Amino acid sequence: MLQSRALVIALILLLSTTLPEVHSKSVFEKDRRDWLVIPDAIAAYIYETVNKMSPKVGQFLVDAAQTPVVVVTRNFLIRETTKLSILAEQLMEKIKNLWYTRVLGY
Repeated sequence: MLQSRALVIALILLLSTTLPEVHSKSVFEKDRRDWLVIPDAIAAYIYETVNKMSPKVGQFLVDAAQTPVVVVTRNFLIRETTKLSILAEQLMEKIKNLWYTRVLGY
């Protein structure tokens, strides 16, 4: 039991090591830039369920999550979604400024 909990914690830590802001913000905060928190939570839940049924398959999932292909792909997705989030935030700020200056006349 203790070993499986340690593996779950290790998997969660492996999957959640992204940006420093990931550890300090709630999933539902609107300023959050990390879009992979929900898939990480789903992956941890799947791992926990599979590990209860078969520890060997659970260990396989841990090993698969640590392969270079998965790690590189995940880091790429994190980088690109963060860039998209920043661009979306900037666009929303410009739209808001236009709304206040052009439409409302502030």
